[in-house]
Amino acid sequence: MPVSQTVRAKSLLRANLEKSSSLLRSRMPNIKVFSGTSHPDLAQRIVDRLGIDLGKVVTKKFSNLETCVEIGESVRGEDVYIVQSGSGEVNDNLMELLIMINACKIASASRVTAVIPCFPYARQDKKDKPSTSNDVERNVEKWKSIEWKFRSRAPISAKLVANMLSVAGADHIITMDLHASQIQGFFDIPVDNLYAEPAVLKWIKENIVEWRNSIIVSPDAGGAKRVTSIADRLNVEFALIHKERKKANEVASMVLVGDVKDRVAILVDDMADTCGTICHAAEKLTEAGATKVYAILTHGIFSGPAIQRINNACFEAVVVTNTIPQDAHMKDCSKIQCIDVSMMFAEAVRRTHNGESVSYLFSNVPY
Repeated sequence: MPVSQTVRAKSLLRANLEKSSSLLRSRMPNIKVFSGTSHPDLAQRIVDRLGIDLGKVVTKKFSNLETCVEIGESVRGEDVYIVQSGSGEVNDNLMELLIMINACKIASASRVTAVIPCFPYARQDKKDKPSTSNDVERNVEKWKSIEWKFRSRAPISAKLVANMLSVAGADHIITMDLHASQIQGFFDIPVDNLYAEPAVLKWIKENIVEWRNSIIVSPDAGGAKRVTSIADRLNVEFALIHKERKKANEVASMVLVGDVKDRVAILVDDMADTCGTICHAAEKLTEAGATKVYAILTHGIFSGPAIQRINNACFEAVVVTNTIPQDAHMKDCSKIQCIDVSMMFAEAVRRTHNGESVSYLFSNVPY
């Protein structure tokens, strides 16, 4: 074989090897995905789905508990995605996210997207009525006359978080099932609010045999739009429960609107914290004649007595997504099951990076 042909064969072989080794990089060029400490498992699932490696980052705390973040690789000119959920130590995790965004921004990243599966402080989205105390209840008329004063000093913390993310340098937000969809309007940057609904529908059809004889129930009037959408797509009826609160995390009374007798009741809500609401709702549904009761929640916070309440309640299953880490909760309660939504975030990241529309994800689960 002539020397020229030998050299050419070696160069072709080298090119093929380099091509195969950089296949993943060529599919997703100029992208970096970093994980905060709140939910590394979800971040790993996202990058596995994308076929790339997780970016190197070191987070630590000084002796005075200040957060320190060191980005371990170059992000100059890169499209950066930072995965951090608003769970666990919410304030520490939020501060860590802000510092990571700012660190990437001042390191000349071309775009920084915050992937926040569970948006922190989402329940503080408006100036609402404050909690009533026993002293105030004894003098209702006096309370009504001064109520506006208390409401005028209530914070809108979700707006504050939106401002902080923008000031830190975030160019784009990807989140899931915001507690109130108007939170998107708190931002001056693009916000993609994904929905767990397609994954929920898939789970119902695959795991509840009698789903055609089911009724979708909202545990409060605020979730009516969510349950009607799911009920329409399943072609079943819906009901709702009107609740009155005396103070935060305590439900005073519940009224069921709808007929659940001899049906499988599926409670659907965006989040559950102490689980007082859904456990009282399950009891109400059982009393009204429901044959089985399921609860499906996007964000399973499960703080305080939540796990004990679920264990004592009459649920067949309490189904949550992994926007918040659930491994510890699933060990403590056999009724809790988890829907993996990492593929939805991974697809949202891929489509955003490639400049494609993400609206497909609003009604479909990517495979």
